[in-house]
Amino acid sequence: MKAIIFGYSGLVGSHLLHHLINNERITEVICIGRNTNNQVEHSKVAYKNIDFETMHLYADDFKANMVFCCLGTTIKKAGSQEMFQKVDLHYPTEICRLAKNNDVQHFAVISSVGADASSSNFYLRTKGEMETAVMQINIKNTMIFRPGLLLGARKEWRFGERIAMMINPAINPLLFGKLRKYRAVEANEVAAAMLQSILSESASQINHYDEIKLLSKQL
Repeated sequence: MKAIIFGYSGLVGSHLLHHLINNERITEVICIGRNTNNQVEHSKVAYKNIDFETMHLYADDFKANMVFCCLGTTIKKAGSQEMFQKVDLHYPTEICRLAKNNDVQHFAVISSVGADASSSNFYLRTKGEMETAVMQINIKNTMIFRPGLLLGARKEWRFGERIAMMINPAINPLLFGKLRKYRAVEANEVAAAMLQSILSESASQINHYDEIKLLSKQL
């Protein structure tokens, strides 16, 4: 099976790429991004450099069995709310639309715990709007992942996240019942869960902490 991954060099995407490489059912992996730095060399893997502003020009490159979208940024890194929306709303939606046009049957995307299109919080509202948009495109098996704080070694320094990761061992056990979905989770587990959700052909659904943990153990 052929897989396409967007955001392959990020925290979750880099783990996902390794899971794809190591899975015998995956025969080809296409990594698509703005540049092709930080490449992992492997016979299964090829890289495609595109301009996200003109994605429609690369429509023929979206032919695959499954597409994974691991794109994500912060408002600080993006520079403005408008640029944040491009990366976290418009790009994933366009990726999903082009995948649908190429008869892709499986699509998985990372969102955020608390995502809600009607939220007063800009970040959570944007994530919720992205979820609504991709679900409306209606790829047969659409999987949305809503992790809490992602644990793992990032390439860039994020002060707030580093502090949160330090106190996480004390906080996670206090989050139970309806609050369990807010627990921090390893990025590697999210990546494994994304792949397993596609390989198991799960019905379209939204996955929080418990679903992520369960799926990751099944891979």
